Order: sequence, then structure tokens, then C-alpha cells
Amino acid sequence: MIRILANDGIDPIGKKLLEDAGFFVDTNNIPQDELPVKLKEYDAITVRSATKVRKALIDACPNIKVIGRGGVGMDNIDVAYAKEKGIGVYNTPASSSLSVAELVFAHLFTGIRFLQDSNRKMPVEGATNFNGLKKAYAKGVELRGKTIGILGFGRIGREVAKIAIGIGMDVLAYDLFPFNPEVEVVLGGGFVAKVTVKSATKEEIIQQADFITLHTPFVDKPLIGAEEFEQMKKGAGVVNCSRGGLIDESALLDALNSGKLSFAALDVYANEPTPSQEVLSHPKISLTPHIGAATNEAQERIGVELAGLIIQHFKG
Repeated sequence: MIRILANDGIDPIGKKLLEDAGFFVDTNNIPQDELPVKLKEYDAITVRSATKVRKALIDACPNIKVIGRGGVGMDNIDVAYAKEKGIGVYNTPASSSLSVAELVFAHLFTGIRFLQDSNRKMPVEGATNFNGLKKAYAKGVELRGKTIGILGFGRIGREVAKIAIGIGMDVLAYDLFPFNPEVEVVLGGGFVAKVTVKSATKEEIIQQADFITLHTPFVDKPLIGAEEFEQMKKGAGVVNCSRGGLIDESALLDALNSGKLSFAALDVYANEPTPSQEVLSHPKISLTPHIGAATNEAQERIGVELAGLIIQHFKG
């Protein structure tokens, strides 16, 4: 019997699909330092972002035939090396796109109305300084009519664009590779309209966008640092629900403290799972703990897609 370790969990529907196909699925988490020994009992492993499958672990467990990543990025897996060893490596890039895009807008709405700070202060000062807080948060803005720049126009970037268009925002889109600028937006009554977004360079987005959201693969150095912050419009906002390290967090803090940026929003961090305390405590940063794909709907889609890929690999 094929034995699968779902070390970071798997949706119950995906687990049942695998079991119905005749596989044994273990959802108990094995600590990273114990995997080189205990993973030898399995034929496949599925992970999310917590578990790392690096060269040393691959070498220690020649029994592994499949590595599955529930989600988009595979920064925690040595993909090329695994494939050289004949291991099947699969991910589920489409399943979480909508959930991540919705989180981007949760952060945008939070930032433009100071919710990240007011939610901290209201329990402490709300009863004694209500009018003072009301005045402090009186200069919010609307998203409608503003320009959002999307750095990375893959599946998630396209979902962000659809929501932005529905809200009434102007969209600038950039990607490392050529892309189709046309997106399908679902309107009332289920009517689908095709809208063409404006292609832009990274520099144009940095200089022109009111809000910038990142959706690119991992890069060796920050995509946005001090130079890019300096070129942004005064009062711009930045959202990173993509990869930790895409933003220079030190430069980000400087831009927030100087007033160059009005707010930032982070779901991912340079140092996970121990982000900088300066970042965590900053009143102008909206924070979430890497939950972009953490919706019931996305996890079900991920589980079903991942199960299908594993079944296809072993049963052809």
C-alpha cells in the first residue's frame, strides 16, 4: 500500500479521495528534525509552507517518490534536485488564487481606514478618548478611482485585477513574462465582461500607483527597497501577500516613519516564523500570519487537486 505523509495537513475531502484510491494517509505532523528518519516509512509527502524538503532530506529518504505542495510557491522544496532524482513534484497553483486576492483587499480596506491601528487602540482608549480617536482616523480614503499596481500578473495577480475592476479601480499590471492583459470580470446576474488592463513597467507602477501589491516568485534580493520607496507617490500603500523577502523591511519601516508611505500590509515576512518586532508593532502596518490560502474553500480545492495529482502519478 502506498503510504503518504501529509505533514502540514490536508483537507478531509482530499484525504478521503486518496484513501478511496487505496492509499494510506497519515496527517500527524513529524517535526522537521525527525523527518530524515521517520519519512523513510512513507512513499510520498505533502507539505504546505512549514515543512522543508531540501537536498539533505531527499538524500536521506530515497524511498520518496512524490512531493506534493499544497499551494503555489515551492520555495521550501529543492524542486530541481528532486526531479533529478526521479521524484514527482507537484503543486496546486490555481486553487488558492481567489483567497489570496481577497486577503489583499482585506488589507487594502484595513489600511485606507486605519483599522489595524484603531483595532489596537479602541479597546484601550475607546471609552475615555472616543472623540480623540474619531479625529485621528478621520482622513480615510476610498479605493474607487485609485490606481492599483500589480507586480506579477499570474493567477493571483489576475484575480486581484478582477476585484479591483469591480470596485472601480484603475489597474496597472507588470510581469516578467509576456501576458494576456484581458481579464474576465463577473458582473451582476452572472454576466461576464472582458476588460483589458493596462500593461506597465515595474518603474511605471512604482512611480504611478496609489497602491502596489506583489505577486511574483521568490527572488534573491528584495524587489522593493529604499530606491523604489523613494520613487513612490507620497501616501502610497504597499501589500505583500506573496513571498517573504520581496520587500526590504528596514527600508519599509523608514518609508512609513518618514510619511512617504501611508500604510503597508504584510502576510509574509523576511523571517518566518519570527518576524521583526519592529514590524509587528508598527501602527501603520496591517498584519496577518501567512494566511493567504487559509480559507475553507481554498483548502478544499487544494486537497482535491493535490489528491488528483498524486493518484494520477501512482496509477497513471
